[in-house]
Amino acid sequence: MELNGLRVSRETQERLQHFAALFQKWAKTINLVAASTLDDLWHRHIADSSQIFQIQPQPITWVDLGSGGGFPGVITAIYLAELQDGWVHLVESNHKKAAFLRTALRETNARASVHAIRIEDAPTEIGECDAISARALAELDGLIGYSAAWMLGNENCRCLFHKGRDYQREIDKARGRWRFDLLEHKSAVEQESVILEISNLRRLA
Repeated sequence: MELNGLRVSRETQERLQHFAALFQKWAKTINLVAASTLDDLWHRHIADSSQIFQIQPQPITWVDLGSGGGFPGVITAIYLAELQDGWVHLVESNHKKAAFLRTALRETNARASVHAIRIEDAPTEIGECDAISARALAELDGLIGYSAAWMLGNENCRCLFHKGRDYQREIDKARGRWRFDLLEHKSAVEQESVILEISNLRRLA
């Protein structure tokens, strides 16, 4: 099996397939993603989320903000299961979605834990991390604000955020409040979309 042109092991494929089946079952009663995208689950969500680990395929510690239906955090955690190292802290305040996430982690043996708390409270519960991810959560300026507690003073911590075609406007707005290094990874799934890699964050005086 290949996702985004990269080979996926049989073990990871089986975990992803089990997650997809669970997702489809739970999505009948919980609004995990937009209903219009359910028929294209593998392309729109699983392959798209897989790009995060494919960009940063090391056994590191992640914080995934607003994990929702598990994208990208659970997908990253499934890939980490093959490495038998690394961890994802999934932050999701909605208790029904958090219950789904816990079930998905348990049944796929993915390397993650669920924090059913507000994002603003997460830095006091979750210690240092190596990377932060988020998908379809907020504009870049807001995402950086959520991430600042982990990023400021830790030049090795980086963020990987999915963004759509309007991403340049979001970058310009964020630069009005923050200084940061930026890498743009073109999406292998959605034309005109990117994954923005933010590092070396500083707050403007």
